[in-house]
This record gives sequence, structure tokens and C-alpha cells, in this order.
Amino acid sequence: MELIDNLALGFSVALSLQNVLYCFVGVLLGTLIGVLPGLGPIATIAMLLPITFGLPPVSALIMLSGIYYGAQYGGSTTAILINLPGESSSVVTAIDGHQMAKKGRAGAALATAALGSFFAGTVATFLLAVFAPPLAELALQFGPAEYFSLMVLGLIASVTLASGSVVKAIAMIVLGLLLGLSGQDIYTGAPRFTFDLPELSDGFDFVALAMGMFGISEIIRNLEDEHQRSLVAAKVKSLMLTREEFRRIIGPVLRGTALGSFLGILPGGGAMLSSFASYSIEKKISKTPREFGRGAIEGVAGPESANNAGAQTSFIPMLTLGIPSNPVMALMIGALIIQGITPGPNVVTEKPDLFWGVIASMWIGNFMLVLLNLPLIGLWVRLLTVPYHVMFPAIIAFCCIGVYSVNNNTFDVYSMALFGVLGYALVKLDCEPAPLLLGFVIGPMLEEYLRRAMLISRGDPMVFVTRPISAILLALAAAALVVVLLPSVRKTREEAFKE
Repeated sequence: MELIDNLALGFSVALSLQNVLYCFVGVLLGTLIGVLPGLGPIATIAMLLPITFGLPPVSALIMLSGIYYGAQYGGSTTAILINLPGESSSVVTAIDGHQMAKKGRAGAALATAALGSFFAGTVATFLLAVFAPPLAELALQFGPAEYFSLMVLGLIASVTLASGSVVKAIAMIVLGLLLGLSGQDIYTGAPRFTFDLPELSDGFDFVALAMGMFGISEIIRNLEDEHQRSLVAAKVKSLMLTREEFRRIIGPVLRGTALGSFLGILPGGGAMLSSFASYSIEKKISKTPREFGRGAIEGVAGPESANNAGAQTSFIPMLTLGIPSNPVMALMIGALIIQGITPGPNVVTEKPDLFWGVIASMWIGNFMLVLLNLPLIGLWVRLLTVPYHVMFPAIIAFCCIGVYSVNNNTFDVYSMALFGVLGYALVKLDCEPAPLLLGFVIGPMLEEYLRRAMLISRGDPMVFVTRPISAILLALAAAALVVVLLPSVRKTREEAFKE
């Protein structure tokens, strides 16, 4: 009964005219961003953060959430029709989806992606509603030592599940932690890492770092790879599935939903890892594995269900524990902090309208996405004709105006440019910038809980291993790091990500 009452509160908030409008804007923008290659939800949300300052917290989070899971829908459209994934998690969908389109089954592939995404999103949102409150209640029992250990586990897990070199991922997290420590000491107020610049007395601006690292650097990288896009889109004849095709997608959709729901909760998991893992599983258990890569409908149904389920359940640790499981959730936490809300288990009890309103809006948003995606397929493909030399200068101008409007400070604009160049340099060095953002967001919280635990224990570091929950979390973090550094595991991991 309590769940029904909470969902009733959520729908009363989400169905207000204002929030329905922001949900629609979010999913529409998300679909657009998913369609266009070169821009992703991370860059888009980073660029839109300044706009959310003037919005109520619920409306802001509903819109940003819609952008994230809407991008998972949109990425499949161009992946299937023109073999051009707009979103990283749609790379797998393009393998069999475009082959289906070449065989004249583009409509069936698009319908499969839409149905799988809708089912997975609906189920994952239900899991969020059921499991998030008990998890938040458990988190209220955590002390500073437990929170510190949990954040260490989150950072280590994000390293083990990230693609590329483990050493480089750890280096990015450390760099993010150092950048997050710039400013005033949380207890003494003494300046540190400010380089005698008064503009850094409050540390680096989160919006400037996010927009530079993911917005500006993405534009620089895409300008380097500029080429004429092939716009020979497959024709969509019918969106109807045959009875045999419908029978074949049921298992992959169910398995993809379950897998994505689990991996979305893990730090570093989320949509992309879920889609790759789902495709790998479907290929291994298939009776006809040779069909994969030649138009197997299971290769569309599984990954599309998995990436949407992973996108939705990644909200669980962010809303209940205040810990981001991926860079998009780190931006969400930044948006909450800017709105004056402290992310964590208290959000459920102190801001029930925010918590349940966002959950209810996900059902509304998923329904809107089904109605939006299929009828507007022609429009999404035409948008790809917008030339880079028109799109990117407009985005840069928008970034500069947005970051300046936050504090009316030109230093933030210079910082954004600096982080843009740094982000581009990191990509060229094969260093994934995403762990840096996680380190930047978690760093100040990590320090606060570390020092608070040490104050309570009067300087005794054994507090982290004598408290059972804290000790278990640290042991899991150490085990994850040791396992991933084993030569055999490291080789298998690199081969898996390469494939």
C-alpha cells in the first residue's frame, strides 16, 4: 500500500502540465542527441546544466533524465537505417539492425528496438520504485566510515568495468580527485591548490569542467574526423513483426532487461556495457550463432532492451546513496547540488516529491518515446544533413553563454576552454575522461567522510576495518582491483572490450 501511495504522489507531480512539458522536451532532445553522431547525453546534459538553474529541482531532473534515456532510444534509429550509431550503446544494434534493413526488414528492426526499449524501461523503472526506498533506508544506517568505503568501492568498480588500460583509468580518477580538492579546506578554510588565483577560492566550477571535458573536446575530436556522411537510408515499408519474429524476440528482451537492470546499478556499468554484454550472451546461447552479423533479430532485441534497462536502473545508486554509477549520473548529482539538494538517502524522506516524481516521469517518458520515435523516423534521418560547420560553432557559442551565465565570471569560460583542450588531449592519449568526472564529483565527499571518520575515531585508521560493513566494502574493492590486474583476467578483459 505504501508503494501505491508513493507512486500516486509521484504521478501527481509528474503529470502536472509543467513537468509533462519538461519531460517531453527532455525525451525529444534525448532522441535528437541519440540520432546525431558526435554528441552524446554527457555533452548535452553538461551544456544544459546552466538552463536548469532557473527551474524547480523536480522539473530540472525530469528533463535531464529524459535526455539520458531518450538518447538510448534515438541511437538505434540511425544505427539501423544508415549504419551510423548516434550513441555509443547503439554500436551493437547497428551490427544486425542494418543487415535487417538491407534485407527489407528495417521496419521490423525499428519496431523491435522500440518494443524492447519500452518493455525494458518500464520494468527497470518498476525495479527502481521497489528497491530504491529500502536501499535508502539501509543507507541511513551508514556512518562516515561506511560511506568512505562505499565510495572507494564505487571508484574501483568504475575502473574495473571501464574500457581501456586499468592504469590510465586509475590515473584519471586520481586527477579528478586532485581537481576536486582545489579551493578551501572544508574544516580550516585554508586555500589549497588555488595557485594564488582568487577565482579558484571555491575550486573549479563543475559546469565549466563538465562542458569543457565533454562538450568542447567532443567538438574538437569530431572536427578532426569530419567526413561526408552517407545518407542512403533504408526504406521503411512496414513496422509489423511476423509471428515468428515476435516469438524470437521474447527471450532476448527478457534476458536483456534482466542483465541491463543488474549492470546499470554497478559503478561503471550502465547502458553501453549492458548492450555489449547482452549481444555476447545472445550470440553464445543461440542455436544459429552464424546468423549474428547477418541480420539476426535477437541481435537487435537483446542489446536495445539491455541498454535502456541499464540507463534506468543507474538512477538507483544516484538517488539513494548519492553515488554516481556513470558520468551522466555524476552530472545529475552536480545538478542536485547546484539546486541546493544534498544527494543521498535523505532525498527519499526529505524530498519525496522529487524522488517519486522523477520515477513516475520515467514511465511517462518511455510512453512518449514510443510515440515519438517511429512516426518521426524521416525527420531524424534528414537532421543528419545539417553540416558540421553550422552545428559546431552554434554549440560552442551556447556553451560559452551557458557557462558565463552561471557565475557571470569570464574565468569560467577560460576554464571551460582549458578543460576542452585537456579532454581532447586525454582522448588522443587513449585516456577515458569519464573516470575523471567521477573522481571530481566524489572527491570532496570522499575527503569529508574520511576526515569525519578520523575525527570520530580520534585519528585511529582501524575504524575502517573494525566496522563490519566498512571492512566488507573495502575487501570487495581490494578483490576487484586484484582480480582485474591478474594477467589472465587483464588479457581476457582487453579482448572482450576489443571485440
